[in-house]
Amino acid sequence: MCCLDSPAIATPTVPATDAGPVTRPARLPAGWTVVLDRRVLRVDGGRTLVGGSPPRVLRLSPAASARLAGPDGVPPEARLTVTDATSATLARLLTDAGVAHPVPGHADAPSPGEVSVVVPVRDRPRELARLLDAVAATAPGVGEVVVVDDGSADPDTTTRVAAARGARVVGHPSSRGPAAARNTGATAASGAVVAFLDSDVVPEPGWLAPLLGHLADPAVALAAPRIVAWVGLAGGGASNAALLASDARNATSSIARRAVARYEERRSSLDLGPRPAPVTARSRVAYVPSAALVVRRSALGAGFAEDMPVAEDVDLVWRLAADGHRLRYEPASRVAHEHRDALGPWLTRKAFYGTGAAPLALRHPRRVPPMALAPWTAAAVTLLGVQRRWTTAAAGAVTLVATARLARGLVRGDRACGDADTQRLRWPTADMRKALALASVLAPWGLGGAAWQAAGALTRHWWPAAVAGALVSRRVRRALAVAAVAEGLADWVRFRPPGAGPVDALGHVIAHRLDDLAYGAGLWWGAWRHRTLAPLRPDLTGKGPDR
Repeated sequence: MCCLDSPAIATPTVPATDAGPVTRPARLPAGWTVVLDRRVLRVDGGRTLVGGSPPRVLRLSPAASARLAGPDGVPPEARLTVTDATSATLARLLTDAGVAHPVPGHADAPSPGEVSVVVPVRDRPRELARLLDAVAATAPGVGEVVVVDDGSADPDTTTRVAAARGARVVGHPSSRGPAAARNTGATAASGAVVAFLDSDVVPEPGWLAPLLGHLADPAVALAAPRIVAWVGLAGGGASNAALLASDARNATSSIARRAVARYEERRSSLDLGPRPAPVTARSRVAYVPSAALVVRRSALGAGFAEDMPVAEDVDLVWRLAADGHRLRYEPASRVAHEHRDALGPWLTRKAFYGTGAAPLALRHPRRVPPMALAPWTAAAVTLLGVQRRWTTAAAGAVTLVATARLARGLVRGDRACGDADTQRLRWPTADMRKALALASVLAPWGLGGAAWQAAGALTRHWWPAAVAGALVSRRVRRALAVAAVAEGLADWVRFRPPGAGPVDALGHVIAHRLDDLAYGAGLWWGAWRHRTLAPLRPDLTGKGPDR
């Protein structure tokens, strides 16, 4: 989930190195180019960068800022090429922070011949044939394709389909689950790189090269594509997500299925959006789905957790990150996925995803809170939620105090980044106005992010408790109603296609609320089954999960 409220914005001082991997980053290899994220704000002549995920403020040294010379604001295509130690350290810091993104395409990238494609499957011969045909068409020259038959009722058919397309088959006599199937495939694979592809996906042309490009960086262990919507076309193969989803809407008969198809096209849990990102817990891209992953086989270790029927991909990603590996999400690589659009199976799947929060919270403490707020934003949102005039005024006062403290922190306490040795810097006292102007933007931004998180938690993670409270409290009813409508409409505005009108908005809000109800129900069931409140407990420390 996107964490708009973060310690980098909400605390009195704003360290430029507020995340573990960013503190002393390993250098990016020579020859790499990184591009500043298009949503990063540059102020103070480019000396200060605001952005990343979670959002933070980076204060650059003169030498570092000169490498990214440009006007204030959001410059298009601000690039940095690694040519020496300073640029290598700066590039790594910016990419780890999500402020810039590497451009894959380095000459040291693994070749397709070093890739073993692993496909776990059970009783899906038609989908398997479709996938293997797509792999042959979009990634010619891969070293091998390994199909893992996870206890199919008719294993001979699976073997026949795979053999006809040059794939090798290994199998389980009985089903052991997708995690075990992927591990079996990785063990059988001979390539240095393993590309996991589920049988319900169809890779689009050019999907493999950008992912292998990221692996040219020896620090990167995993790269994942964007997962987009797919339906079959008369001519076979796949087209872009918008056309495919349009075909799906025309082909489906019921209003519910059309609404779900539209919603999944733009808001699928598997689609992590059009912007590249590092994969880090409690950031804009906190996980990547195992429907399509490219991983160094040497980094897999124990592989997927076979005792986790759900969220085993998130668990793997976070274990790799904890081991010091870097992970990348690359939307230039696209893999289409056959989404569910029947209402019942769709809701069941959403609830199933929700049940994964409890085991994740137990294995990875402080990485899956429903909200992650700094103390002052938590106080301000709570005061607003009381819905009295004096509490609203008090919330404003808290925000003003936080703004002043943030401005003081910008002047007195930030660190310069980009040189081989970071040094303590101070903004001149005369620049207090600049710091106050920046803080006046960042503090309301942090409060808005906190309010967004609170609305999401109220309608998704905590909805059973919120509904119970609404039965006895008018203020809770009002808060729940406002959150349900406002957050739903804001979500529609964020994801709406061009030309969408009120009817589309209504369908999106209803589908979004059903999504939240199903996920929340699964979350509470999982919490009860594991006897833990960990996935329901907010983090109000204002610190990252590793601090």
